[in-house]
Amino acid sequence: MESDQEDEVPNVNFVPSLLFVKRGVAKANPDKVTLTPAELARIINQTREDLEADDAEGMDASDDEENEDSHEEISNGANRMAALNAAGVSDTADEYNFDTYDQETGTSGLHLSTVAVVDPTENIQDEDDSDAEDEIIKPTDNLILTGHVQNDSASMEVYIYNEEEGSLYIHHDFLLPSPPLCIEWLSFDPGSDKPGNMCAIGCMEPIITLWDLDIQDSIEPVCKLGSKGNRKKNLPKIGHTDAVLDISWNCHLEQILASGSVDQTVILWDLEEGTPHTTIRDFEEKVQTLVFHPVRAETLLVGSCDGKVKVFDCRSTTNDTSSFKMWELGGEVERVCWDHFNQNCFVASTNDGRVHYVDSRQDSQPLWTKEAHEKEVTGLVLSARVKGMLSTASADGVLKVWDIDEKDARLVYMKNPKIGVIQCLDECNENPFTLAMGGDLKTKNFTVVNLLDNDVVSNVFKSRFDGKANNQPSNSYEPPTEEMEEVDIDDN
Repeated sequence: MESDQEDEVPNVNFVPSLLFVKRGVAKANPDKVTLTPAELARIINQTREDLEADDAEGMDASDDEENEDSHEEISNGANRMAALNAAGVSDTADEYNFDTYDQETGTSGLHLSTVAVVDPTENIQDEDDSDAEDEIIKPTDNLILTGHVQNDSASMEVYIYNEEEGSLYIHHDFLLPSPPLCIEWLSFDPGSDKPGNMCAIGCMEPIITLWDLDIQDSIEPVCKLGSKGNRKKNLPKIGHTDAVLDISWNCHLEQILASGSVDQTVILWDLEEGTPHTTIRDFEEKVQTLVFHPVRAETLLVGSCDGKVKVFDCRSTTNDTSSFKMWELGGEVERVCWDHFNQNCFVASTNDGRVHYVDSRQDSQPLWTKEAHEKEVTGLVLSARVKGMLSTASADGVLKVWDIDEKDARLVYMKNPKIGVIQCLDECNENPFTLAMGGDLKTKNFTVVNLLDNDVVSNVFKSRFDGKANNQPSNSYEPPTEEMEEVDIDDN
């Protein structure tokens, strides 16, 4: 007879986003924090004031679109971005010097984690604690950042994955105000002159939050990008006005973060100032996916639900004018990624189950289109370490591995990981044959698989992997031969 104490299966339980973090960037012993009584009282009082202000605003604007704003803003308890909201938005083209991105850039700015008060005694290891070893993050550990929604709660769970030991467990987590739709890692720490171990999270709310992965038990992000505004406090809206669907960090210009939203815009954020630098409005539907070029700091690839994919030249893109090339793919664009081994080309997936391979130098149709899945392709990883190895995952619940080139895509392997509708996919930085996936099956929604367990995959791809930590592309980037289209955009 089963025990009455057995946990019930949650009504809602899914993983909408995940991301591998490379080894060696995390602290061995993340700081554990506590709140002083004064800080705790401040958060409680500020949260009460914000909720009361939201309630009053909702009553005053019951027929206004602002009535759609959520009142579940616990993280707004310490709204430390208020001082930046009056900074405005700069319209200067190429302010970030995309042409000379390899020069050193400053890191002065804001580091606003004033709530996280480090308690050194929390980091003292107890020799009698059998779990003490699991608390230590080893140089051979990968972090896997996993967004998790269970019933009414949302969080980001930080998994430890060790390939050598075969271990996988949750190290710590962060509570979030709404479901995490996208996660991006970045080493840029605003206000610090040293590299950080940070992540940016886009949620159902329009605010992007930045978290320090080397701090445990933090109840607030180190800073927030954007503001929903407050009439009572005369604070304007800043940034996006709807859910953030994707984020991409520019690893060459480290103070730049790009975000795409349901509000049909892309914002280039200045992380040093915590404000939008450029807002791109050249979309007719929600912006679902975007990624910076791996070599060209000024090049941004964007896919949207109007069935179009665009490559923007950020050097000549302002709030009023965009410079881009465009391809129409038919279905809603789900995911995009660049080919590290042929950096003129990129891959895009759509909601009709198709995958498209496009040469950015050509204005014509994709080089090839493959009917890859029965439903939308929600996971797309073109390996940066193994030439031609493309992994796709779909709402049909199937993972597939392809061998691709400029002419075709050939199916090598397929697997049903039995996690329901697959919603996200990523590969390990050090071992590209290790994939993590998130799904919506209530009893199992997260898994890590090793593709080399399959002999066919091993025979086709293993010899192409050189094992170097910094695998270089096989050819240099050539800019498009055609001039990019310049489009005037209504700024209203």
